[in-house]
Amino acid sequence: MTTPTTKKELPACPVETTLTLIGDKWKVLILRDLLPGPKRFGELKKSIGTVSQKVLTAQLRDMEHSCLLTRTVYPEVPPRVEYSLTELGRSLKPILDAMSHWGEEYKSLME
Repeated sequence: MTTPTTKKELPACPVETTLTLIGDKWKVLILRDLLPGPKRFGELKKSIGTVSQKVLTAQLRDMEHSCLLTRTVYPEVPPRVEYSLTELGRSLKPILDAMSHWGEEYKSLME
């Protein structure tokens, strides 16, 4: 999914805008896993589980393009790359907390 690059290209509805930016299963899980702090690609792939390397790479690039995360390359051999949330990305924490709370409530109702 390609993210709009300008404010003019964003949907008029704020809910649709949010879904455009994080409405993918993998993006929400990436946000969840980066909230505690920076992670390397391999750590993200392992913590998310069944996502392919190709899809994870595409999602990370899209989120970087949307200014939700930053990619830092350290000049080492072999190169070390870390992903971390930007302030804008961290501002999604209340949304993820609400989703987590709702999920717990739903699971308890279904038991």
